Amino acid sequence: MKFNYRTEIPQLLLIVGMFIMAAFTWSSAPDQIPVHWNLSGEVDRYGGKFEGLSGLPLITLALYFLLLFIPRIDPGHANYERFANTYAIIRCTIIAFMSIIYGIIQLAIAGHPVNVNAVIPLTVGILFFVLGNFMGKIRPNWFVGIRTPWTLSSKASWNKTHRVGGWLFILMGLSIAASGLIRAKWAYIGMCTIVVANLVWMVYYSNLIWRNDPDRIPPAGTTPGPG
Repeated sequence: MKFNYRTEIPQLLLIVGMFIMAAFTWSSAPDQIPVHWNLSGEVDRYGGKFEGLSGLPLITLALYFLLLFIPRIDPGHANYERFANTYAIIRCTIIAFMSIIYGIIQLAIAGHPVNVNAVIPLTVGILFFVLGNFMGKIRPNWFVGIRTPWTLSSKASWNKTHRVGGWLFILMGLSIAASGLIRAKWAYIGMCTIVVANLVWMVYYSNLIWRNDPDRIPPAGTTPGPG
């Protein structure tokens, strides 16, 4: 895949912005910075300045290079050109998600508490919603998408599972976002039920399509090799 400035520059600007925010707030930040919240929205772990201010930007930078490098080492690298725009959107969405999480930490440092119970589920829900809208455009590869032994062994299973999985990701995204907005125990339980049921169904569905595909091949490692 060729380096596309229109997709890479926005991601790099977000990452650079995270490091600039870290440098700008370093001197005024407290020695203990919130880095994790529990299900009640309360901070349950603090970290030092390096972890609290530099940890997430460094993880995001590493994630950026990992996602940029993956197509080069993927045995199915030729297919990335067929969904290059979709892959770029997925990468941009993930980097933007990391930037939003970092923004929440910065707001907490500045003394502006954020309702984590509402913001995080809403943000995760949007992430799932965006991924779901593009899931059906992902072409067979070894790293991105719904990878089961059966989707990797059948083009029909890959294509149908990703089309169905796209709608299920949208449903999961809406349920996650709704649980954050409603903020009730029953909504959280319902969200967890929907997510688990959808994940199980995607795995089962991929196997079901594979079993009925006359062009399927045995999953890797299921047939004995020579010698």
